[in-house]
Amino acid sequence: MRALKKTASLALMGFDVDGVLTDGTLYFGPGGDELKAFSSLDGHGIKLLRQVGIEVVIISGRQSRALELRAQNLGVTELHMAVEDKLGCLRALLAQRTLGLAQAGYMGDDVVDLEILTACGFSATVADGHPEVRRHVDFVSRLGGGKGAVREVCDLILKSQGKSA
Repeated sequence: MRALKKTASLALMGFDVDGVLTDGTLYFGPGGDELKAFSSLDGHGIKLLRQVGIEVVIISGRQSRALELRAQNLGVTELHMAVEDKLGCLRALLAQRTLGLAQAGYMGDDVVDLEILTACGFSATVADGHPEVRRHVDFVSRLGGGKGAVREVCDLILKSQGKSA
């Protein structure tokens, strides 16, 4: 499997939020607060990656207090929100770590993610990702965004590196 080979040397894995870590639905409370639902399966997968030394970064085009809280809960310190140039953000993170794009992966779901997805050493999307994205990535999950798709990717990475949960 091509995806297993590409994940074997990953040192850093990035994730989009809306449509990947969530199902993409935006909920707003009566006071205008944004609410998001996150999968505990996905969260555990992220924790497992971190435990074996794979850095997890979250790069989102939106700003959200709910996301800040979730990242804190997962111990993800590299949270970048309201990012228009996701690839530029990733390149800066990699430069700080003297890593190359081949050592990085990203999971996104929509055409705005194509630039970063096609630049990374490994790319993935959710089962319900945009058709154009599904055509360009190395791995398409069986599950949808916010429903365990991130966990599938985390398990794939762990397996490819001989560190299965």
